[in-house]
Amino acid sequence: MKIHLWSIGKQHESYVKAGVEEFTARLNKYFSVEWKIIPSPKNAASISEKILKKAEAENILSLLDKDDFLVLLDERGKQFSSPQLAHFLQLQANASVKQIVFLIGGAFGVDDVVFKRANAAWSLSHLVFPHMLVRLIVAEQLYRACTILRNEKYHHQ
Repeated sequence: MKIHLWSIGKQHESYVKAGVEEFTARLNKYFSVEWKIIPSPKNAASISEKILKKAEAENILSLLDKDDFLVLLDERGKQFSSPQLAHFLQLQANASVKQIVFLIGGAFGVDDVVFKRANAAWSLSHLVFPHMLVRLIVAEQLYRACTILRNEKYHHQ
C-alpha cells in the first residue's frame, strides 16, 4: 500500500520541515510515502471562501484516481487513539487498498463534494491546529501507528 500525504497551501515552513522530513523517512520503512503540496489558486486572497473551496475541490478531485482511498483530515471526522489508528491502517492494508491519500484541506476546509468523495474523515482533536503542524502530527502519528503494528518500542501505553 502506498501512502500519499496531500496538503493544500504552501511548501513546508522551516519550523516543521525537518520534523516532517524525519517522520516521512521513518514512515518510508513501512510503506512507500509521498507528499504532494497542492498550491492554492493564485487569486485565493481575492475570491470568496465558497469559490475558493470549489476551485480547490476541482483540483483535488482531478488528482485522485477512482480507486484511491481518501482520508480527509477534518474536524467533523472520527477521532482515533494511536492503537485505533494503527488498526485502521491495518484494515486498509488487509483490504488491499493500493493507495491511501490523507488530505489536509485548505484554510477554510474542503468543499462538500470532497467530503462526500472521502472514504473516511479523521479529526486529530477538538482543538484547531495550524495546517503546518497538522502535517507534522499526521506524519508522526502514521509512523507511530506502524510501530504499533510491528510491536516496536516507539509507542508507550
